[in-house]
Amino acid sequence: MRYLVVGLGNLGAKRKAVLGDRCLATVDPVNPTADYKDVRDVQEVYDAAILAVPNADKVPLLEFFLQRSTPVLVEKPLILDPVTGERLRQMAERSSTIWYTAYNFRFEPYVIALKRDIEASVIGRLYRARLFYGNGTAARIKGTWRDDEYGVLADMASHLIDLTGFLFGLRDVRFHVCERQRYELLRGPDHCVLTVEPATLRPHIVIECSFVSWENCWSIEVTGELGTLVMTGLTKWGQTRLQLKRRKFPSGVPDSVCYSGVGGGDDQMIWAADLQHFEERVARGESSYDNDLWISRTVIAAARAVVD
Repeated sequence: MRYLVVGLGNLGAKRKAVLGDRCLATVDPVNPTADYKDVRDVQEVYDAAILAVPNADKVPLLEFFLQRSTPVLVEKPLILDPVTGERLRQMAERSSTIWYTAYNFRFEPYVIALKRDIEASVIGRLYRARLFYGNGTAARIKGTWRDDEYGVLADMASHLIDLTGFLFGLRDVRFHVCERQRYELLRGPDHCVLTVEPATLRPHIVIECSFVSWENCWSIEVTGELGTLVMTGLTKWGQTRLQLKRRKFPSGVPDSVCYSGVGGGDDQMIWAADLQHFEERVARGESSYDNDLWISRTVIAAARAVVD
């Protein structure tokens, strides 16, 4: 497939690099290195479009491409109200095409390995899981388009909500807001803690995200009846690790097996896997509509919930 990349910021540049000569052209209204400033001016004939643009621009551009029967990969998040979501779904159906909102942490090597171990019941019946994603970007985000009413909920928590479905099969569940803070942003939250509802659901999921974590941090800890699985680090940051801690009965120091890898910032394989997944979905005619609506509903509710 040949692509048009719309938005030539950090993510658009990554997509362009992974695509190589499959990227026929780029569009960006402010980046002078882009081939075009407006999608309506593009002359090249492309098979699909990638939207790496601010959130407010996604729906109008998505409508533009769906009306032209062009499949679209949208960089997360795609926050939709139900009416807009249904309008886009009908538009895609009429034009026999799809869009796919990319949550590329699904393709981290140790996320895949973690999913495999969970499905193989390596640690038996699952009790609980804690997912944390944090960085220290609050000062850079403050006052930009990313500093909206959803803040860290859309930017980071959306990833972990998606993984709640991907890893544990808990799609369409509701979340309770335990904590939502605005320490440095002007409009939206920069720290949040969410838990799956009801509390009796197994595994019980706790999500924590932060723009005020001064050291980059990623961890997924899953506890079951036979042990614990712990993933730390992301390929884009360097060192990543997956550790299996086998429970000792009746108690004691667990036996541990550890796998580690070094990304060193080279995460192109993850972006390439995401593109392949998109193309497979295009071939199957499989949109991300249901996942987008669930994540949107969760993010919007979490942003507006009354927090005790």
